Amino acid sequence: MPRRWTINGRFLSQATTGVQRYACEIARSLDSLIEERVPLASDLQLRLLCPPGSGDIPLTSIERREIGGARGHVWEQARLPVALDGGGLLSLCNTGPLLAHKHIVCIHDANVWNAPQSYSLAFRSLYRTLLPCLGKTAWGISTVSDFSLGELIRQGVIQAHQALVAPNGHEHVLRWKPEHSAPTRLAASRDTIVMIGSAAPHKNIDLVLNMADRLGAVGLRIAIVGMSESRVYRSGSARTQARNIHWLGRVSDGELAALLEDSLCLAFPSLTEGFGLPALEAMAVGCPVVVSDRASLPEVCASAALYASPDNPEAWFDSFMRLHRSQALRTEMVAKGRARASAYRWRATALLYLKAMAAADGLDAQTKGVRVRANSYDVVK
Repeated sequence: MPRRWTINGRFLSQATTGVQRYACEIARSLDSLIEERVPLASDLQLRLLCPPGSGDIPLTSIERREIGGARGHVWEQARLPVALDGGGLLSLCNTGPLLAHKHIVCIHDANVWNAPQSYSLAFRSLYRTLLPCLGKTAWGISTVSDFSLGELIRQGVIQAHQALVAPNGHEHVLRWKPEHSAPTRLAASRDTIVMIGSAAPHKNIDLVLNMADRLGAVGLRIAIVGMSESRVYRSGSARTQARNIHWLGRVSDGELAALLEDSLCLAFPSLTEGFGLPALEAMAVGCPVVVSDRASLPEVCASAALYASPDNPEAWFDSFMRLHRSQALRTEMVAKGRARASAYRWRATALLYLKAMAAADGLDAQTKGVRVRANSYDVVK
């Protein structure tokens, strides 16, 4: 008798950030594993249900279907569970219906507790209520790093016995075709520091923006991806209007790949991160990274990054200058970064979800061939 599972497709109705990227790549990898008929998927019927008018992803073995009646949280809490017909549910973007009990939910981080200043009161209140409730009602909870797991346990959201670390992967970057637009070509150079822009305070972008004049004095530039309007960072200030800052706005994956390949490094000064996907993507592309020495970033990047404290501008300036002055160091960091990124694979993470789904269905014998090792996620042949 086939096992029926559904992927919560609400992410296809949302703007794409790292969380939605995660859901999309896990769904694609599950689709490939079903098509390959791996043992853990031999009797699995998997479909993706999403709100009306959602986007699409290429799938061959997973049925995609839209179900109407509502959108947003109302769709997820009221419409989706009615359509499950007793099967299991996989929710990959932090939230899911409380009424689904054979339910695996990926909660990516504890940022509503760790970085409350980055969220509205309404958002914080909702998530601080909903996430612990999911921790009690779901069959299992996954998260993307050991750091996030520890934080979710510390905040009382989940218990250790129900948790699975299922990290991000890098293979989607291999599909990117580097191609500059006019703005990215103008911004890219071996003198350019790239940042993925966000006004969220925990992203800590001001740390680098505040040293724009000092960086300019030694010939370095800053390219901000994701934010095109400097007024988000105090309109009219000298630092946001500095000549060596390029505000690129949203760019395509191909443009981002070309920018990273041709620039000095990615700077990622976050105060807290559940995983830090932009750092992994930069390493996979062949761009050195300078990252915060906090939260999940040392776990993800290991020895493949240069580290600086997110409250020490001098340490960041020194790291930028080391890369700028030494081609040998840059070459070393590129090689280390590519090797580190290759350890994180969507396919391996999707296999972990197949194992968890089989365990939820009571098929423990089928799950014994999957193991998790430190910093590597593999399947025993």
